[in-house]
Amino acid sequence: QVQLVESGGGLVQPGGSLKLSCVVSGVTFGTYAMRWYRQAPGKQRVLVAQIISPTGSTNYADSVKGRFTIGRDAAKKTVYLEMNSLKPEDTGVYYCNAQSLIILRDEFWGQGTQVTVSS
Repeated sequence: QVQLVESGGGLVQPGGSLKLSCVVSGVTFGTYAMRWYRQAPGKQRVLVAQIISPTGSTNYADSVKGRFTIGRDAAKKTVYLEMNSLKPEDTGVYYCNAQSLIILRDEFWGQGTQVTVSS
């Protein structure tokens, strides 16, 4: 059974920082692309960052480049999203996503964690 469990969300002031975590179980960690998506109220879910195992290559949405960093700890089967210089427009529910690089239809989602950037 595949599970993705996010944590680390919360309320933060503009300019602040948060670090999200996603613990993954039930998959072969090194054969999946791991992604973070954001869904703002009333808007579609959008890709924020991804990291491709096993190369470790990363990609970011233009809106977060230079502020967010995605990383992974294979031993802990955990993916992180470090968010700095947060802005109100970063507010939303952040979802962890895992997609197999071998069987593309195998795609899994976490339950989401709320991030609110407000003064």
